[in-house]
Amino acid sequence: MSFQIERGLFKYDLVDHHAVLCVRLDADVTEIRKRYLQIARSLHPDSCGAASDKEKQLASQLLSKLVNPAYEHLYHDKSRAEYNAVLTQMAKHLVKEFSCADLTTDNAKQLANTPNVESAYRSVISQIAKIQYNSLTQVLDAIAQISELNLVYLMRSADKPSSSTISSTNTASQAKSNTGNGNNGTPSQPPQPKEDPVFTGYMRRAQELIIKNQLSKARVELQDALKLQPNNNQCHSLIGTIYLKQNQIKMAKIHFDRALQLDPKDQTALEAKTKIDKALGKTPATSATKKSTVSAAAGKSPKPDSGGLFGGLFGGKKK
Repeated sequence: MSFQIERGLFKYDLVDHHAVLCVRLDADVTEIRKRYLQIARSLHPDSCGAASDKEKQLASQLLSKLVNPAYEHLYHDKSRAEYNAVLTQMAKHLVKEFSCADLTTDNAKQLANTPNVESAYRSVISQIAKIQYNSLTQVLDAIAQISELNLVYLMRSADKPSSSTISSTNTASQAKSNTGNGNNGTPSQPPQPKEDPVFTGYMRRAQELIIKNQLSKARVELQDALKLQPNNNQCHSLIGTIYLKQNQIKMAKIHFDRALQLDPKDQTALEAKTKIDKALGKTPATSATKKSTVSAAAGKSPKPDSGGLFGGLFGGKKK
């Protein structure tokens, strides 16, 4: 039995795993597992409440061919990060097609025009999740509806102007107007952006969660923070640190590179970048290699690096 869906993200040759589980695109691993267990319980042959053998067979097929694969993709950090990266790139291309997106449901059309897209999106996903698998014959339609909502949310999110970009434009204009107006051609210092309490809250919670070693939850907080300030180098450094702790070096490198683009003096990103390049074999042999050579010549073994890749960043203890 094959399940074909041709609406929402599915029509772009992408399996919308979030729609299958009816979880938000920014759901963390705890939410994903909780939702999966709810669905699996309702579809599993031993606990399924289906009235007929035909419905039980359909429930089993939905579980094995849609729900289980979706969970496998979203539960594991690496595959979820890669999948989310694909969604992000897709959103950048789809935003150009936003005005002509083919939306078939009232919920999707309303989400396309509501001012508060974040709140509306969370609310409607939560409501649909309560009934998504109640009628097995309507499951595919429900998944398609959710995928339309995900499509709209992606395009609306990608279409938001970043506050940092606007701030940079205003700063440049102010500097230009100050030049030659009694300031001896020297632009005045750009005004400091006002502190955003919502952004600050995300950053504070992320740091607290990192201390508790709840890295997946901390990453969700930082992803929300980046939606508000996508050009904040401290946020990129912090989320890069989390990816590095989780041994997702490629994702870590992306964020550390971005942090250094924004602030070439970002100490956290500089130290991490050096370690990543060393781990990937991109840096030439330096004094450490010379030290190893001298030690070898003296018949001594070189001292092991304290903490390996993460030692200098996270204070790992020598074992």
